[in-house]
Amino acid sequence: MPDLPFSAYRRFDDDGDRLAYEELYFRRRALVTALAAEALLDPEAGLGPLQDALWSVCDEYTWALPAHEMHATRLDRGMDQCLDLFAALTAQMLAETVQVCGDRLHPRVAARVRDQVDHRVLSLLADDERPLLWESWAHNWAAVCGGCAGLAALALWEPGPRLTRVVDRCRRAQLTYLSGFGDDGGCAEGVDYWVFGFAHFVYFAEGLREFTGEDLLTHPKVPAIARFPGAVHLGGGLFPAFSDAAERPRVPAGLAGQLARRLGVRVPAEAVEATDGAADLPRDWADLSRTLHWGAPAPGPAPEPEPPTAYLPDLAWLVDRGQGVAFAAKGGHNAEPHNHNDLGQFVLAAGGEVLLADLGAGEYRKGYFDEATRYAFLHASSRAHSVPRVDGREQSPGSARAAEVLKLDVHAHGADLTLDLTSAYEVNGLTALRRAFSWHRDTGELLLVDEVEADRPLSLEEVFVSRLRPGLSSDGVVWTGTAARARLRLPDGCVAQIETVHTTDHDGAPDTVHLLRLGFDAVHQRARLPFRFTVGSAGGEEGPPGPGHPG
Repeated sequence: MPDLPFSAYRRFDDDGDRLAYEELYFRRRALVTALAAEALLDPEAGLGPLQDALWSVCDEYTWALPAHEMHATRLDRGMDQCLDLFAALTAQMLAETVQVCGDRLHPRVAARVRDQVDHRVLSLLADDERPLLWESWAHNWAAVCGGCAGLAALALWEPGPRLTRVVDRCRRAQLTYLSGFGDDGGCAEGVDYWVFGFAHFVYFAEGLREFTGEDLLTHPKVPAIARFPGAVHLGGGLFPAFSDAAERPRVPAGLAGQLARRLGVRVPAEAVEATDGAADLPRDWADLSRTLHWGAPAPGPAPEPEPPTAYLPDLAWLVDRGQGVAFAAKGGHNAEPHNHNDLGQFVLAAGGEVLLADLGAGEYRKGYFDEATRYAFLHASSRAHSVPRVDGREQSPGSARAAEVLKLDVHAHGADLTLDLTSAYEVNGLTALRRAFSWHRDTGELLLVDEVEADRPLSLEEVFVSRLRPGLSSDGVVWTGTAARARLRLPDGCVAQIETVHTTDHDGAPDTVHLLRLGFDAVHQRARLPFRFTVGSAGGEEGPPGPGHPG
């Protein structure tokens, strides 16, 4: 168990660093999870190390992260009663460990865990009617905090008024979570946060069903939400990294198995964590314990393949995949959960790798979730997305900055989508900006056309983002990966330059990003700018990768 020193805790306030403390914190939680899983699997396992670990967690100054102090201070509580995501996760882990171990655990350790879970988490829901911040948040916080707290209460308490109050509030939090979804089941936070939120919704729903008989999985929105990863899968385990997502999120095998059994929904197999090696098992107690309890999806006939094209009207996400190539684009608005200023963003993939990219989540630092400073961070700003810059201005945040879908046409070989992006830009003199995508998967071709109208001369810069350095030549641009490449035919009248940005990824590791910037002379009245992309194999002619390529 690594220590959690004050010098690491204060880093968030001192210089905005979250990772120094969180790395130690999550190593501690992973160790408790491993020891608890050993106790679950082996009735003869000695519990000395587990008891020391549980005792040490009860000693912690707070179970919350330094970045989440507002969940205590706004209610005039100490940090020992800061109920954030990770305090709730800790409460569930400790409570269910006591439940699993039963009389094998020393009674003094079990009693201390019960007291601390009650004081730090459950009493806030059972004995104080003031609403917690996350109880009204219609996204992953409501599902995770409510789900974990509710399951902790079910693990520790006998039926009675206090348990009823906790379970009722946690149940309402799950309904708040569901209210954040449209009928298309799409998660604006991306597949990573779908995994985080929906997994804990399902875990609580199954616990509630065992306790009361009520089945939240029968809610009319749930089947569509469960199908979200399959709808937006690009192939080969790749997903659009829109918002604060990643390209290759992993789905706990227990969750995937339960969705198959209860709802008949199959998560793409390439995204499901394996269960035949410890390195692939989840490190969080809730995920690991359910995987051990429920098991992976049972072998069976291959599910019906997803249609090649998926359109989610509430999110305005378009995804098309097949023949080794994939395309995704998004509309939406610029005040979504985990929002990026990214209206009109798109990605292109082939041969199992992303060529034109969305960078996904940046490193979470102080200010990243502050609306006043969020868009100074590269990953959240429109600068890091393949969208225009108008008169030197990036897109602006806010729910009024919304893409209007003007046209959607799904055909046998792909899809066409046209978005009105005018409201995304706070630029005097801009009267219209429309972006049209025409995608053909059989040839791996994308025609992107931006139409701009203005009542005064405006400069325009088109930006295309990749982690692959583009090669410039007289006839265009090429991004070359290990298995595939993308080509762009440059329109007349542009000045091309490459900006290389050295940044850090979500985990704080070095990351290099290349921005192809195409500048155009001042636009006045009307301009039509066509961009022709072709994706295909890295070693052959243009067109989709052959059958020997993954994806």
